[in-house]
Amino acid sequence: MSKPIQDVVIVGAGISGIGTAYWLQQKCPDKNFILLEARDKIGGTWSLFKYPGIRSDSDMFTFGYRFKPWTSPQSISSGENILKYLKETVNESGIDEHIRFQHKMISANWSDDSSTWTLKVETPKGEEEIETRFLSICTGYYDYKEAHRPHFYGEENFKGRIVVPQFWPKDLDYRGKKVAVVGSGATAVTIVPSMVEKGADHVTMVQRSPTYIMNLPNRNQLFISLKKVLPDKWAFKLTRWKNITLQMVSFGLAKLFPKMMKGLLMKAAAKELPENYPVEKHFNPRYNPWDQRLCVVPDGDLFQTIKEGKASVNTGEISRFTEAGIEMENGEKVDADIIVLATGLKMQLLGGANISKNGEPALFKDAMIYKGMMVSDLPNFIYAFGYTNASWTLKVDLTANYLCKLLNYMDRKGYDVVIPQRENLESDEDFLNLSSGYIQRAKSILPKQGKKRPWRVYQNYLVDMLATRFGRIRDSVLKFQ
Repeated sequence: MSKPIQDVVIVGAGISGIGTAYWLQQKCPDKNFILLEARDKIGGTWSLFKYPGIRSDSDMFTFGYRFKPWTSPQSISSGENILKYLKETVNESGIDEHIRFQHKMISANWSDDSSTWTLKVETPKGEEEIETRFLSICTGYYDYKEAHRPHFYGEENFKGRIVVPQFWPKDLDYRGKKVAVVGSGATAVTIVPSMVEKGADHVTMVQRSPTYIMNLPNRNQLFISLKKVLPDKWAFKLTRWKNITLQMVSFGLAKLFPKMMKGLLMKAAAKELPENYPVEKHFNPRYNPWDQRLCVVPDGDLFQTIKEGKASVNTGEISRFTEAGIEMENGEKVDADIIVLATGLKMQLLGGANISKNGEPALFKDAMIYKGMMVSDLPNFIYAFGYTNASWTLKVDLTANYLCKLLNYMDRKGYDVVIPQRENLESDEDFLNLSSGYIQRAKSILPKQGKKRPWRVYQNYLVDMLATRFGRIRDSVLKFQ
């Protein structure tokens, strides 16, 4: 007996996959779907990463789902609370009934003959084939099995322990010890104050170059005030839209007036740090604001630990690792019992699966992205890419709703297949338009963006919302069969 063909298969039970499953239930109730999760638990990043202090790097009023109010006044939340929020979402909406754990998609092939995708899936019982009409990829773009892990000269001489945050060991005891954290991104600025709080003797952030770091009060006073007079739902909505607006305005100002924004960020950092602190050296990036993501520190926790003398920053090139820690090129030494390599993540598309069309490999690096969500010349395929300059969830929510709108349109018109046909409009700009190291390292695998709509990725929630929610489905690019 042949297995039933699924209408939609969602790959990945993290924040994107759960959100997509919710909207499919709401807006396409007649569609059958399953959600494949390679691991034995939901949550993606939030159940995988266990390093000290792991938290959201966006405010929870925009990072949380539009359909499920974030009810805590905390703007930046711990990974533990985010995972709890995701579990509540899954249980309350019955999504758990659709999840197949320990089901890892290893390949997917589209057949023009059957107008379906055939997935090869690794399961505890062996390899299985699943057939679906539409494929929704919600795996994010990080490699869960491997981090970006540069090797430093003399590592074998170091007498202490070297740790990678993505694979944080349960038995690591750093109480009373000196720690060097190599890196300056969101992971590093999270780990430093957390390790101090949990008993490290001293933590040094060793950075090759600075990152923009912004203080954010961690109790949202607007939300607290609104909750006194409005239901949680409306307090959440109004706070969410205020934060979305602030994100768009600050990003726009940074692009229009980079020098002004740079000055404001550096002055704000200087106010939080000790008098005569070398802000120019340690908090003055080589690039303009939002050429890379800004790092947010709740209640200025990183600045506070520096002010108290429990943490410090060393900016410069690393010469080598020594028995007792790190030696910089300028001769300065950083003593350490433990070295944490917060050197970045490695990008991987499709959770490492191979994609083909009629048996021929489909190479993403040669493709273009339609509306920031569909891949040129790939039928019945959608990929949830979040924003680089705002909360990830804002864009994947729009992607999920667009998928539902597209499926309902195809049903009304009697179509089985939709293909975004590539046009000769490729831009020199990368699809993910940041100069961050992890994106630059992945240029050879990422799809391209175009010079104008619908191939242009604007990284603007309002523009995308108007285009996906109120725009017409049919255009000159989409081919229906």
